[in-house]
Amino acid sequence: MSVHPLAGERPSHDRLVNIPALMGEYYTGHPDTTAVERRVAFGTSGHRGSSLHGTFNEEHILAVTQAVCDIRREDGIAGPLFLGMDTHALSECAHRTALEVLAANGVNVRLQTGGGFTPTPVISHAILCWNAHRDRPRADGVVITPSHNPPEDGGFKYNPPHGGPADTTVTRRIERRANELLDNGLAGVRRVVLHKALRTPGIEAVDLVSAYVNDLASVLDMDAIRGAGLRIAADPLGGSSLAYWDPIAEKYGLDITVVNREADPTFRFMPQDKDGKVRMDCSSPWAMRGLIDLRQSYDIAFGNDPDADRHGIVTAQGLLNPNHYIAAAVWYLYRHRPGWNTTCGIGKTLVTSSMVDRVAKLLGRKVVEVPVGFKWFVPLLLDGSCGFGGEESAGASFLRSDGTPWSTDKDGIIMNLLAAEMMAVEERSPSEIYAELTERCGTPYYERLQSPATAAQRAVFAGLTPERVKATSLAGAPITAMLTHAPGNGAAIGGLKVVTDDGWFAARPSGTEDMYKIYTESFVSPEHLQRIQKDAVDIVASIFADADASS
Repeated sequence: MSVHPLAGERPSHDRLVNIPALMGEYYTGHPDTTAVERRVAFGTSGHRGSSLHGTFNEEHILAVTQAVCDIRREDGIAGPLFLGMDTHALSECAHRTALEVLAANGVNVRLQTGGGFTPTPVISHAILCWNAHRDRPRADGVVITPSHNPPEDGGFKYNPPHGGPADTTVTRRIERRANELLDNGLAGVRRVVLHKALRTPGIEAVDLVSAYVNDLASVLDMDAIRGAGLRIAADPLGGSSLAYWDPIAEKYGLDITVVNREADPTFRFMPQDKDGKVRMDCSSPWAMRGLIDLRQSYDIAFGNDPDADRHGIVTAQGLLNPNHYIAAAVWYLYRHRPGWNTTCGIGKTLVTSSMVDRVAKLLGRKVVEVPVGFKWFVPLLLDGSCGFGGEESAGASFLRSDGTPWSTDKDGIIMNLLAAEMMAVEERSPSEIYAELTERCGTPYYERLQSPATAAQRAVFAGLTPERVKATSLAGAPITAMLTHAPGNGAAIGGLKVVTDDGWFAARPSGTEDMYKIYTESFVSPEHLQRIQKDAVDIVASIFADADASS
């Protein structure tokens, strides 16, 4: 994809979303939900859409929230539901709608005092802390967020009592029930007006900020960070982590400067992303341009997306690639967490850099490779079979220092603070740690591409087996593995991964667009990476051709 001429520049007024129109359409728009694209659909991160496109309107949230109430009642979940939201305009709307339905259904709700924004990892942490007391009825949670998506988008995620993203068994039930309610004109949805909801017994405002901040010393070496006297910069990118950095600095005596305190639903302060869209992606060098420009003024700097489940690390060398940071973090954590079980493994998705595998070999640790989606790490973090779970899209979490779960959803806040801990303890930046690892393990060249694919072609991936692949080599090297199921848990990956000793590619269909994604990596050279990419496209094209011929 070519770089948009406005990438890295702040948007002009005419490129900003019209927030009153967006919110007005949320309440007054009545989308035709018989159309497939306007029905409730849970992807890897819940239901997402925009009121401007008829895919995230009040009717959707009424139906989804009622479905959650019905499902938790069927499953005997009687504890509180922790309700969070990020700073997108539609999150505010959906938060109010959800609260009206939850109150009418008699659900005990815990939300941030003052109606403040609450990050995804804070909700996950709160659920786990509540459920650690076995004598209590189980708690669960909802986070209203479209993550790093543009300002016109909205999103709704459900986290069951295990604290992490709901798996497909649960999301299909919610999806099915929500669409039934939409088909029946929302008959069966219980609702009270907001001012009554807020006075309903069981709806309780609590200080979720302090509960999370005060517990950070159980997962990070905050004393080491303080002792190093690091000058730290934090950029919430206008998101929900804004309310956390000052309390963290005060509690632990850290020198943290919040370089951007703006919270504007147009996100007018954000540099535009590679494609010219406003997108709060803390792993994008274009979106993170403001913090990158300040890198020489601080020892370490970092950013988060609006719901703070992703991390972006900036060192003197610039923005650290998420794959590189994951490798450096794994190398550090497994040498500095003596309280972790000596047999606990390293969790990674199939499309995360194989640098993690090479680092794991140095550490003498097993790698547990799972499909894309953080939900696959939930059981591994809960039972301690993995100390860390991370994915190439800048999402990760890890265990407390004593080996017990901290969060089972992505936590960009602890990943950011971990970078400061690494610098304090190792006396060098995560970038420098990664550079040393490349000297020991080789230098990977990694790139994600996308290629057109019809709906029928994308459907081919669902039934794919290794036997459908005729190729025996990739970029001139013998193929050592062809995977359609993850080796770590045997789950279908919804695509294909082809591996050699010095490179690999993985292909997965997009869930919403007529294209498929190709993840590629070489440990030889950029030219070798291009050969892998060419062969990857040819292999997938051959699979499509065979499918067309047999249909």
